[in-house]
Amino acid sequence: MDAHNLSQRLLTVASFVEEGARLADIGSDHAYLPAYLALNGKLSYAVAGEVVKGPYENAQHVIRKEGLENQVVARLADGLAAITEADEIDTITICGMGGPLIVDILSRDPSKLARHPRLILQPNVGESSVRQWLCQNNYHLENEVILSEDKHTYEILVANYQSGPQMVLTAQELKYGPYLMTEKNSAFVAKWQAKITKLQKVQAQLQKAKEVPTIKMAALTSEIEEIEAMLYG
Repeated sequence: MDAHNLSQRLLTVASFVEEGARLADIGSDHAYLPAYLALNGKLSYAVAGEVVKGPYENAQHVIRKEGLENQVVARLADGLAAITEADEIDTITICGMGGPLIVDILSRDPSKLARHPRLILQPNVGESSVRQWLCQNNYHLENEVILSEDKHTYEILVANYQSGPQMVLTAQELKYGPYLMTEKNSAFVAKWQAKITKLQKVQAQLQKAKEVPTIKMAALTSEIEEIEAMLYG
């Protein structure tokens, strides 16, 4: 992967960045995403934020190599501290982190979100916590995508700020994703079938115990039945 050839995961993220965006890519690593978008004429400006020196230097190298110094700037900073008011950021991407960490980054300094930027988020785990944060902060899901690549499954959440009533999601929608559980594509079905298999293996191990923990077994059965009802009901 490089600035000219992104993974399918990052290509999907890139597809949700609107023409002429002023982007902050937090945890940018090699700055491949903003560099790709700049090279393809989709960006007016971008900040590639990195908290670790090595990836920050990698980002600087890619920006120089592609001749994008006037359009993409790398900054060594923690989370949204990479953004200044003068950047006039209207889009934020945060990819490849756990959901709780993404929530922590978004929550740390509310002033960084004062312009109500479009959020394109790709949590590796803990997607429900990200959806919960969006609901609580007047962001409405515009789209969700789930895809499989290199034996990993990724969910991408796209949200825009809306004043007025908060988006309300049910417990199931927080867990599975309102768009994803409606579409039920092959990656989504495979993810939750794998979850069922994992829960069944836990049950099988518990069955071998001298005293089978009935409450735990019942909870596992309940979760399996919930997933099956969502997938096939």
